[in-house]
Amino acid sequence: MFRGRFEHSIDGKGRLSVPARFREALAQRFDGDMNLVVVPNERCLEAHPLSQWEAIEARVRENSLFDERTRDFGRLYVSRARDLEIDTAGRILLPPDSRQYAGLDREVTLVGGGASYFEVWDRKRFEEYERTEQHKLPDLFSAMATRGV
Repeated sequence: MFRGRFEHSIDGKGRLSVPARFREALAQRFDGDMNLVVVPNERCLEAHPLSQWEAIEARVRENSLFDERTRDFGRLYVSRARDLEIDTAGRILLPPDSRQYAGLDREVTLVGGGASYFEVWDRKRFEEYERTEQHKLPDLFSAMATRGV
């Protein structure tokens, strides 16, 4: 669904332009719904279409509220999620705390890895990730082949 890499900048007001291809994917796959949920993970910021994020939350709710790992997951990950809307200029306004949690500076790389969400990485952090993890690619090809990909 989201694929490719795009280099962009976060402006002084915290706005980030969403690539036209990503907006087109939202329009086609999600009936024009331009609402996103952004949540920082351990390396970057994830941007999920609202309906996909709601499905994640529904799966979390299927677990017992008394399960400690479920509660921790909610506190440490889900609670950081922020609802955003793509404006008429194709931008999202990234909240300061989300940018801080994800380690985002001005220069970013948007990464669509073929999933139902895309990632926003600090550009230097992504370049370092790619440089240090590139050696895994042959093993990843083998692992994907065993999964029928």
